[in-house]
Amino acid sequence: MPTDQSDQPLDPQQLDIPESLPLIPVRDIVVFPYMVIPLFVGRDLSVKAIEAALAGDRLVFLAAQKTHDTETPQPDDIYTVGTIGAIMRMLKLPDDRIKILVQGIAKARILEYQEVEPYLSVRIEKVEPPASSSSLESEAIVRTAKETLERVMSLGKVLMPDVMIVIENLDDPGRLADIIISNLGLKVGATQEVLEIEDPLVRLKRVSEILAKEVDVLSMQQKIQAEAKGEIDKTQREYYLREQLKAIQKELGEMDERAEESAEFRARIQEAQMPEKVLKETEKQLKRLEKMHPDTAEAATVRTYLEWMVEIPWSKRSTDNLDIKAASAVLNDDHYDLEKVKERILEYLAVRKLKEKMKGPILCFVGPPGVGKTSLGKSIARALGREFIRMSLGGIRDEAEIRGHRRTYVGALPGRIIQGLKQAGTNNPVFMLDEVDKVGMDFRGDPSAALLELLDPEQNHSFSDHYLGVPFDLSNVMFIATANVMDPILSALRDRMEVIEIPGYTEGEKHGIARRYLIPRQLAEHGITDAHFHIHDQALHRIISHYTREAGVRNLEREIANTMRKVARRVAEGKSRRYTVTAHNLQKYLGVAKFIPEMEQDSDQVGVTTGLAWTEAGGDVLHIEATAMKGKGHLTLTGHLGDVMKESAQAALSYVRSTAKAVGIRPEVFSQTDMHIHVPAGAIPKDGPSAGITMAAAIMSSLMNIPAKHEVAMTGEVTLRGRVLPIGGLKEKILAAKRASLSTVILPKRNEKDLEELPKHLLRGLRFVFAETMTDVIPAALHLPAKRKTTLPSSSKRTPTPGKKARTVSQQPRSSVRPIKKGRRSASGA
Repeated sequence: MPTDQSDQPLDPQQLDIPESLPLIPVRDIVVFPYMVIPLFVGRDLSVKAIEAALAGDRLVFLAAQKTHDTETPQPDDIYTVGTIGAIMRMLKLPDDRIKILVQGIAKARILEYQEVEPYLSVRIEKVEPPASSSSLESEAIVRTAKETLERVMSLGKVLMPDVMIVIENLDDPGRLADIIISNLGLKVGATQEVLEIEDPLVRLKRVSEILAKEVDVLSMQQKIQAEAKGEIDKTQREYYLREQLKAIQKELGEMDERAEESAEFRARIQEAQMPEKVLKETEKQLKRLEKMHPDTAEAATVRTYLEWMVEIPWSKRSTDNLDIKAASAVLNDDHYDLEKVKERILEYLAVRKLKEKMKGPILCFVGPPGVGKTSLGKSIARALGREFIRMSLGGIRDEAEIRGHRRTYVGALPGRIIQGLKQAGTNNPVFMLDEVDKVGMDFRGDPSAALLELLDPEQNHSFSDHYLGVPFDLSNVMFIATANVMDPILSALRDRMEVIEIPGYTEGEKHGIARRYLIPRQLAEHGITDAHFHIHDQALHRIISHYTREAGVRNLEREIANTMRKVARRVAEGKSRRYTVTAHNLQKYLGVAKFIPEMEQDSDQVGVTTGLAWTEAGGDVLHIEATAMKGKGHLTLTGHLGDVMKESAQAALSYVRSTAKAVGIRPEVFSQTDMHIHVPAGAIPKDGPSAGITMAAAIMSSLMNIPAKHEVAMTGEVTLRGRVLPIGGLKEKILAAKRASLSTVILPKRNEKDLEELPKHLLRGLRFVFAETMTDVIPAALHLPAKRKTTLPSSSKRTPTPGKKARTVSQQPRSSVRPIKKGRRSASGA
């Protein structure tokens, strides 16, 4: 294939044009001599024709198709007169098409089709134009064509400046006709008609006629545009006339539809009893609406704004139910236990009863999923006699969801706070902000920061929504936020809320909730009664311990519903009798138990101590194993431990090494022994510092070869000096110890006060040892011989005063409920 792709113009006189040429049928364009034009070729027969031309003298015959839609044209579909073209450049495109640059050489006529496969090949006859003579007629026709073309351009037709320069310098009638007609953008039929005229003067006359027709078309187009502009001017004139008519009707006391709309808005504004600043802005927007044409987009925006302003409850409020006993009964009917929350609500009611004007509290219920945080908000609203609005914040990333969009945006709306108040119809509902710890942040702003003003009692009396543009008093609203954990919440936002922690339920509490609420509700939802279904207490306890592992009761309710569905099916099949679920036949209803309680130590072993862990599901028991092996003093930690727990193990080992001589461990043992500490259930991540004393006791038990007491559990952080630091999650850890039937729990001394907040039934049957240093832990955790007890190391400078010993208790009296401060831990951290 030739690679000569020179794009220099070719001289037709120097080319030897053969009688047969490959034919390329072109669509939507007619090629004239002396034209240089790019063509995109994609059809197979055209591509083959180009390849044949490039294999020879690069000449092709270009003829226009009669119809555009014909994909595979036949001889009857192609005009007989066309142009011989020389391929100057060729480029293959990525989509298998070919782009060629073709120069028209001369006009020719098809005599016959020699081949139709694989491409069209024709025998042609060159059309020689008659000799042109310079005459007055020729000069007049040329001048007329140029003047008519200038008039066409004055009416809006656009031609390339380069083309106009060529036209101004041309005096040849034939070439002038060709270049004008090829740049007018006419249909193929009209352009082909000009191409087929052989006489240059006749051809230019025909072009002049076409130009004259184009002048008429463009003149009509200008006339239509002028009339359209006149219609616009007429519309504007009618607008002013309507305004004058409005003024006349006002003088006559008559009203039109717009006046009726304005009067309705004024009546609703007066009924809304807005504050002065809000009233001023609303009346200003109403006056703007009255001056606008009703069909404009701005009028629709102002009308929507006014509808929001008159529908928001600026002064409507519900009357609180200040009967404290009745409110207490409602809370007790809806929720089991949760005394701390109930007490706080009743305190609010008591103060509200004594002082009429007070700011609504900002409460935040923090606890694991399923403990009743959201449903508690509904009960509070029912106890107070207020409307309840719930807004889920989970996944919100746009600040406009809180503050609203500015009115300049299309489709702007107020934030979800104002929308909720409109939905409630009062300005003092119970507004629940659910999942406040799951608020996101991106380029659209930080919704958590937008909540700062909303949840500050000192600021929310003038909350500003971007859409409204005026302050709204939110001080009467009772905001309740819920969260699973406090850590993701912005510290400034956390400071504005009164945090009430709702810990997970104990097994006894779950049993009470199931009997009192879950079973009756599921009976009603499944269409059966007590006459069809009964479950024993032992079976219910087994569901709680063997089929669910959670802090709340959602999965417990699902498992109860699962047993009832089996009964409902049998009743629906006609087997109507009373079905009793017991611990023995429970497996028939629910299948194999999902959770098998870990087998507790049934004997004292060397290097195995029992720790307590806090989890989102309540609490768990950890058996920490330590073993000493011959080595070089390396410490190995396994069990999917977090960084904090690993550091705690290293601190425990350092403490044991520092007290080795006092407890009878040879110092050289540490350089000749490798220590391996393992926490079973390695697939579960564990982290936190509260297993420090448990690891220290396990290490000491392994090195001293003294068994640890298997019925003793412990929790507490240890320092390098052996001090025992306090921990969090006390209720869950004691609950885990009670489930495991342990008899003694070793706690940090500074956690002794936290026992007063726990229910008495949790403490019953347990013995507590309160330790300030590891000196108090070792005797309670290990079976020390009598001679070893007297050789324990003293507890540094910060040990208790002489004579002060670890105190043991079996029960602690319960006092007023106070929140327990928890450290940051993973879901299964120690």
